[in-house]
Amino acid sequence: MSIYLRSALLGAATGGRSTAGLTALALTSANTGSWLTSRWTARAAALATAGELVGDKLPQVPSRLAPSGLVPRLLAGAVAGGTLAHREGHRPVGPALAGVAGAVAGAVLGTRWRRWAAGRTLGGRLPLGLPAALIEDAGWLTIASFAAGAGG
Repeated sequence: MSIYLRSALLGAATGGRSTAGLTALALTSANTGSWLTSRWTARAAALATAGELVGDKLPQVPSRLAPSGLVPRLLAGAVAGGTLAHREGHRPVGPALAGVAGAVAGAVLGTRWRRWAAGRTLGGRLPLGLPAALIEDAGWLTIASFAAGAGG
């Protein structure tokens, strides 16, 4: 799979969960000579992601499309794409831009998914909001893990 597609996928995961791309890289970068190889980096990244997975469900969390939510995701998407490229011996600029584009797409798709789910119920009983958020979590983490590890 191309480095650009993988970077875009990492960016998309980052658009959905801001820590997903970098955490996936930290957990798949053993013995690469990268700053990500530190076990402390991996632990800190995993802890940050766990915190985000819990915090994302809180009602006071602003939209990921608001500037305070989107700008950090764009930056993290760029860092994830560039870091993946560097880790695998590619020039980082193009993949970093692919990471930014992916982050925009992931933020928009995640927001649309959650809005759609917010008004739905399972069998007319259970609100779909929390299950949809958990499905979204699983999807972004799977995408990030695949993109960080595929070919690497």
